[in-house]
Amino acid sequence: MRSSRQADEALASFPLVGRRAVVTGCSSGIGAEIAAALAAAGADVAGLYLGEPQDAAATEERVAAAGRESLILHGDTGDPEVVEALAQRVADAWGGIDIWVNNAARLMVKPFLDLTDGDWHGLLAGNLHGYFHGCRAAARRMVAQGTGGRIVNVSSAADVLVVADLSAYVAAKGAIVGLTKVLALELAEHGITVNALAPGAIDTALNQHAYTPEVRRAYAQRIALGRLGQAEEVADVALFLASHGSRYITGQELIVDGGLTINGNVGHTRDPG
Repeated sequence: MRSSRQADEALASFPLVGRRAVVTGCSSGIGAEIAAALAAAGADVAGLYLGEPQDAAATEERVAAAGRESLILHGDTGDPEVVEALAQRVADAWGGIDIWVNNAARLMVKPFLDLTDGDWHGLLAGNLHGYFHGCRAAARRMVAQGTGGRIVNVSSAADVLVVADLSAYVAAKGAIVGLTKVLALELAEHGITVNALAPGAIDTALNQHAYTPEVRRAYAQRIALGRLGQAEEVADVALFLASHGSRYITGQELIVDGGLTINGNVGHTRDPG
């Protein structure tokens, strides 16, 4: 949980005073921390959630504690009408959208040969199609405003260091990176940057079932910094990408993984002497 000192640091480092932001999947985990970080830096924050109402209420309280307005609705990003309705509500209420963070996703660990059509299309509905819906809703309004903007797509380090039994999840995340790069080119002339943010092994509710004690120990051994990441550490990078500080960065995937994907160590015997 972000402290008041951290909130002050966020505002000082990457000020977003007066900005209007949208974060999907904002009721828990990485999304909740991103919403809190943007609010701490001065942005009003809207969002969508599919989780528990009390979690969404907790995010609203954190935004309010930062002195900012919130507009958080229940809905599925896989439904384009839901995403469009949120974008229009934000534009009507606050006069426009400056920042859009596509974060809503779910995890499915299942061998490819066991996947049904429903499994595949069901996962991609939110994990990929929802990003298309969000990028389109945000980009159309940002272009019409004529004042630029920031789109941040949360991908995953799993599309770099691939994990078995995550075929639909990794396929979605890889496609998000491709979409990010194309949109970065198409929207650059409008002053809109589009970047992907790839978390590694992050300790969130999304991973509670998948991250058994054995998995956690394996990650601790593979991650260069020796531990799982925290959601607020990903949120700090999202804050940077949403800020003026990232104005010359677009079409990139920033990996936030504590050194997991660069670690090829297998225990080679060192040369003597």
